Amino acid sequence: MTRCFAYIRVSTPKQKEEGVSPEEQHDAIARYAGTHGLSIIEWFEETKTAAKRGRPKFTKMLRLLRQGKAQGLVIHKIDRSARNLRDWADLGELIDAGIAVHFVNESLDLHTRGGRLAADIQAIVAADFIRNLREETLKGFYGRLKQGLYPLQAPLGYLDCGKGKPKVPDANTAPHVRKTFELYDSGQFSLLALADEMYRRGLRNRNRHKVTRNGLSTILNNSFYCGLISLRKTGETFPGIHRPLIPVALFRRVQDRLQGRTHRKVIRHEFVFRRLLSCGHCGRLLRGELQKGHVYYRCHTQGCPTKCVREEAVDETIQRELRRLMLSSDQLAYLFQRMEERRAGFLSEWEEQQEARRLRLGQIQSLLDRLVDAYLDGMLEKELLEKSKASLYLERRDLEEKLALPSSEAEKKLEEVREVVELANAAWLSYETATADHKRALAQLATSNRIVTGKNLSVELFRPFVSLTDYAKNTPSDLQRAEGRSGTNLPQSASSQRESALRHIIEEIESWIKQNSAFALRQDTSDQS
Repeated sequence: MTRCFAYIRVSTPKQKEEGVSPEEQHDAIARYAGTHGLSIIEWFEETKTAAKRGRPKFTKMLRLLRQGKAQGLVIHKIDRSARNLRDWADLGELIDAGIAVHFVNESLDLHTRGGRLAADIQAIVAADFIRNLREETLKGFYGRLKQGLYPLQAPLGYLDCGKGKPKVPDANTAPHVRKTFELYDSGQFSLLALADEMYRRGLRNRNRHKVTRNGLSTILNNSFYCGLISLRKTGETFPGIHRPLIPVALFRRVQDRLQGRTHRKVIRHEFVFRRLLSCGHCGRLLRGELQKGHVYYRCHTQGCPTKCVREEAVDETIQRELRRLMLSSDQLAYLFQRMEERRAGFLSEWEEQQEARRLRLGQIQSLLDRLVDAYLDGMLEKELLEKSKASLYLERRDLEEKLALPSSEAEKKLEEVREVVELANAAWLSYETATADHKRALAQLATSNRIVTGKNLSVELFRPFVSLTDYAKNTPSDLQRAEGRSGTNLPQSASSQRESALRHIIEEIESWIKQNSAFALRQDTSDQS
């Protein structure tokens, strides 16, 4: 009896098509071998597509046949052996070398010209079938993408809801994914440290294991979480209809950190003012050192004239600056009263901003149309087209987020400004009794340009706080009381100047809030303190 190998293949583990399941192929091959006097000495079974090369068991079987380990090969059908012409050519070489190849469903004599021609035609038909299937699959795939649907497995933080339906946030993992972005944006964690922190907080991958550093990188780079669908292989981007987990502004800040456009280093020491003090001569950061029970901050640039400064001296200077932020009850009440009077104007400005955003949305759609036209005219490369589209889609998503906000958000922003004023007013008292981490957080929130020159330390308040103290302290209490009396008003010019100053202060504080991620995470800081 001729000693033969038998090869069985299905495309997927779930494939149950009539006549091609592994069991049916096995039975058909066994019957064929018994009828034709063939002895099956080894079975090769795998679950791989035949459209591409690289099937490990198929490759191993061909190698053993070339080594003469068997004299023949039995396969259920031609399309079970190869659906790409290169693998079919390998089989042809074996036939030419004298290996007897049998197909159970096709009664072909492969040692004749007519039999080989018929087999070649069927192999070509099988390869064409795969090409057509791939084209139809891609049509359906891109059709879903253009509808804003993601036709692949939902990323961590989302759940699949079936074909033709958008992904929905997973109540268990979505909050953790959102917190992952927020903590990385704070600049206090490397990817490795963040992996440990999120594991402690309860984030797990689909296998219920810790999310690795690479896994976190994949999450943080995925624009799906802010409402877009990006294909890494092609670089294409599509607007999604699923509910985003994070705003576009947060996603952009995280990308800046990942790509090194903002400073991010792991905290290695527990010194209160680590990485907060700069040398006035060389501009480098001073390093903290523990010497004889005291902490000193020293410049390590060779030949730099800046000496060291003791931590207690830094602490006193910070306290002195924070004390400037304290307002009297009259000054604070006057400031809040004026802010309330500004509420109507604030709402009007909000509407103006919203109208500007609507106009920009129309411009973005026009730009997208022009980009496509330029690409079709051959004036734009595919890579540049996709990069430009991705940037415009992000901007459009950001504008849509802001346009979807109710008018109450304008008042919410005013409340945030009020909160900053209250934070500044209480900063000195909070600093006196704060822990080391809280002291550091307050120093970062309120002060800038912490410069050491020689042995002298100079510290400045952030601009909004300087304007705030100047505004309140330039309004004497007797004028405040006079302006509050019925029928008594200050001169129009003075009132107009203070109104303009107040508008400027609010704008400065708003800008400070946007740029200061530590303020956005102030609740976390308070909890840790």
